[in-house]
Amino acid sequence: MSITYLEWFTKDEHFPFFIQYGGHDEDLELHKHIDFLELVIVLNGNATHIVNSHHSFIKKWDVFVIKDETLHAYKDPHDFKICNIMFRPEILRSVGPDLRTSNGFQSLFVLEPFYRNIHAFDSSLSLPIPSLEYISSLISVMIDEYNGKQQGYQTLLISKLMELIVYLSRQYEHQERGAGSYLRHLANAISYIEDHYLEPLTLEEIADQSGISVRHLNRVFQSYFQTTPMTYLQRLRMEHASSLLKQTKLPIMDISSICGFNDSNYFTRQFTRIFGLSPKAYRTKI
Repeated sequence: MSITYLEWFTKDEHFPFFIQYGGHDEDLELHKHIDFLELVIVLNGNATHIVNSHHSFIKKWDVFVIKDETLHAYKDPHDFKICNIMFRPEILRSVGPDLRTSNGFQSLFVLEPFYRNIHAFDSSLSLPIPSLEYISSLISVMIDEYNGKQQGYQTLLISKLMELIVYLSRQYEHQERGAGSYLRHLANAISYIEDHYLEPLTLEEIADQSGISVRHLNRVFQSYFQTTPMTYLQRLRMEHASSLLKQTKLPIMDISSICGFNDSNYFTRQFTRIFGLSPKAYRTKI
């Protein structure tokens, strides 16, 4: 097992991004990435993809994301060609709120990489034939821009990466999936919570919007995130509260109400538990 660093591919500390066509004529040893994601699009051929100890068959136009710290390798490649896009996780934080609430985005870029690292899971996205010309052209433009490094290439590359992420997220959401059904339910829950977390929400409402029972929702959430839906909801509210404390002069009682807490004392206790400071002390410190 070896360790792979993004610095091996790019020395630009201010633009943590790399893209290339990759060909593998021989087996690629088991390795893991340190602090970067890898978006892989299989352009030709096939191979066996090993993730931890799980083996799966991957073929032309399969798409998957490998998160950092995930052990993976390729075995028995046959005319195998891929596009590797490597970037720091923080780049995904720049996506808009409309995409963050997309089931396809949550499934392909958040849930699949996380779940693949802890359970056996085959890739779920295989691009349909009508999309092949579009994806090939987009990748070609990105690689030309990266290699040419003309003025503004970084801005254009991030723009094209966002375009690719949006397109792949839509394809994931529209395709029929079998093995990814649990992910689809969980993505429904995440999307609904992300879109309504400042509103009064009940566990029953989240489960209903996800198309599963409360019991199933709790079980799936615990399996993927090692937490409960309501704890996830509360964390989102607290992160929003911390932003309001930093960026506004709103009274703490108003922030409590905006973030979905009817009891400002309860809000203060929970904020202190999570951030280690009371809202007042947190605001003063920053």
